[in-house]
Amino acid sequence: MTDVRVRPAVHADLDAVLAFWRSAAEGTSISDDRAGVERLVARDPEALLLAESEGELVGTVIAGFDGWRCHLYRLAVSPGRRRQGIGSALLAAAEERFVRLGGRRADAMVLVRNETAHHAWTAAGYGPEERWRRWVKPLTR
Repeated sequence: MTDVRVRPAVHADLDAVLAFWRSAAEGTSISDDRAGVERLVARDPEALLLAESEGELVGTVIAGFDGWRCHLYRLAVSPGRRRQGIGSALLAAAEERFVRLGGRRADAMVLVRNETAHHAWTAAGYGPEERWRRWVKPLTR
């Protein structure tokens, strides 16, 4: 893996994040707008994690914790940078955050049709929980 740094997003990053999702994320969300991402960062400044390499945004994940459950959204890696460990670095940072906050299990929102993502989530130790359509992984302390 090339030198990748993971850090929380700040308000100055939000337009770049939205543009990145249009090119790197599969599907769209009702919250994929400036107001939605601003609310996220205002409510939980450490939830939106960015992966950067040489100053370039190469990946994102939202690691939301509501005090009860750990939720992962918007894991996206630049198409030309996939399979280089960037997604793994983002998930490791998210899981470390969850453990630090007292989380016990992470779940991921994964599009059913996104077969490529299914392989990535499985490789990271997650598995489908079919009755809920969530992917879960127990977190260790």
